[in-house]
Amino acid sequence: MTAPLTRRMALTGMAAGLCALAAPLPLRAAPAARVAIAGGDLTEIAFALGQGGRIIAADTTSTWPEAAASLPKFGYLRRLSAEGMLSTAPDLVLLSPGAGPAPVKAQLQAAGLNVLTGPLGDDLSAIPAKIRFVAEALGVAAQGAALEERFAAELAAVDAKLGARLDGAGAQPGVLCVLSAGSGPLIAAGRGTAPDAVIRLARGRNLGAGMEGYKPLSPELAMAAAPDALLLPAHAAERLGGPLAATKLPVFAGSGAARDGRAVVMDALKLMSFGLRTPRAAAELAAALHPGLAAADLL
Repeated sequence: MTAPLTRRMALTGMAAGLCALAAPLPLRAAPAARVAIAGGDLTEIAFALGQGGRIIAADTTSTWPEAAASLPKFGYLRRLSAEGMLSTAPDLVLLSPGAGPAPVKAQLQAAGLNVLTGPLGDDLSAIPAKIRFVAEALGVAAQGAALEERFAAELAAVDAKLGARLDGAGAQPGVLCVLSAGSGPLIAAGRGTAPDAVIRLARGRNLGAGMEGYKPLSPELAMAAAPDALLLPAHAAERLGGPLAATKLPVFAGSGAARDGRAVVMDALKLMSFGLRTPRAAAELAAALHPGLAAADLL
């Protein structure tokens, strides 16, 4: 090859390299700075990922951690208002699958907002899926993987400790999770619900497992259930006049729960959402159901 030709090829390559350097690089979308969340379980995960400073508003189920409880609120999860959410000027909205009513999402999208809906799930596998969803939506996948690993370890530890102490130890206590009772129909938690998972993790029998989801339970079936213990979200216990008042309802007369005055009250978000505190909820319930156990020893 001649020297002039070699020189021309070198200059051509240099020019191509300079052009490549001068070409604009692809732009990455800036991470959302103003995030609104409808779903207390998703909000809890966002804070656990260290992203609480980006959350500018949430729904009224977002009560944990304490910093989430003090956020501006735009309504209840299932009765959201697009106008209320838009007034907070978010650039990203994360919705629980249970958020509604249905037209709200379309209204938010029509206003030009980026709206993402979390994964469905009716068992414990929903929790890692939620962690990945929030982490990816907020652009912190590495933190999400670490949180998912920590959660899996905590869940496995609680399950293993309870299994070592209680599996094969005899009949499991019968538990009925009551969401409302008294003036209206008794609503209980069936299979495919977070309370069902908590009861089973705690080595109890969910006496509502013959139905799916949250359903009314007839007085006859409630009496026949004869629970050893009642499990109530805090708001239900408050409406009934306290946990002991719940055990004294006529439908539970003669049950172990009535005889022993055994009713376990929990924060509604911790009990009723497949969330990060599910292992802790199971440990607390197990300590209430099984003499000699302490929740602190299980975590």
